[in-house]
Amino acid sequence: MIAPLAKYLDWWAIQFLTRMLPPALGSNPRLEEAIQFLNGPDFIPAESSPAQIKFEGPRHFHFPSPRPGNFAENNIVPGRLYRCVKRWQERPVIILLHGGGDFINHRIRFPLIARRCNRAGFNAATIELPYHFQRSPGRLSNDATLNEGPAFPFSAARRLKERNIFRMAEAMAQGVADIRALTGWLLAEGCPTVALWGYSLGGWLAGMTACRDARIASIVLTAPGVRLNFEFAKLCLQPQIRKLGKTGIAAFEALNRTPLNLTGVKPMIAVENILLMEAKHDLLVRENDVEALWQAWSQPEIWRLPHGHISWMLAPGINRRVLEWLAPRVNQRPCPQV
Repeated sequence: MIAPLAKYLDWWAIQFLTRMLPPALGSNPRLEEAIQFLNGPDFIPAESSPAQIKFEGPRHFHFPSPRPGNFAENNIVPGRLYRCVKRWQERPVIILLHGGGDFINHRIRFPLIARRCNRAGFNAATIELPYHFQRSPGRLSNDATLNEGPAFPFSAARRLKERNIFRMAEAMAQGVADIRALTGWLLAEGCPTVALWGYSLGGWLAGMTACRDARIASIVLTAPGVRLNFEFAKLCLQPQIRKLGKTGIAAFEALNRTPLNLTGVKPMIAVENILLMEAKHDLLVRENDVEALWQAWSQPEIWRLPHGHISWMLAPGINRRVLEWLAPRVNQRPCPQV
């Protein structure tokens, strides 16, 4: 991919994503409360119960989030399970996790990847992350409770009046809890191993999950969020967003001293079962953040792609390569139960 074209696609993505941001940080970001929560035992508890899955046909399912919040729509986790044709419960599962506002992967690419997974002998599953798609609060914008809504990068943010840092921290904790609950259900059904393949926000949550749950067999983090970094705000056309990028630096630095920063925590899985995919022309997740994660996690395998945050999806053969990399890592002994 030609670097200027990759960066141009990312520039347009930045304009689109920042349109979903609320107009101001708000008068009560609850930063200190967020930091206390992120550093405490309630952020990601040691124990995790299997999800209470209910199917709506052969593929679509839903379950109540183990970390419910203020919005009823967000407390139900929709998902899809693409099973192998024969004896699916004896086959590994790859959970695909979309990025922030990432309808392209979730709606279009993931079904295609899931079919390839099935042909390779793997089940595939997807879920909608907190405040995305069907989980986006549908209340009117003048609802007073919306003042405590989530912050970027969640797609519901444009409907909310304030950027509430504590609610963002809660949403990250909810995303990890949902992933762990689905993992527990799949293992309880008999599937021998579960791997996570996350992109951007999904990669961030996959990394956080692997740092707290030894049941995960392997993770693939594609252009993953690593820590809070608002450098791309400098490229935004909206002056209020550029201003937010400057005024929020102190808050981001404080939050990056918590487990929200992947470079400050360690995975509970073997380093040889971790794959990082870095997009060298990425304008949303900076190359130096992924490199810092690679160093902090004892230099797992890393693929440095000549692409941007968006254009990596156009890399020929990338899905096949990832599944070939995963195959020997998920066809292993069953993972320990939690």
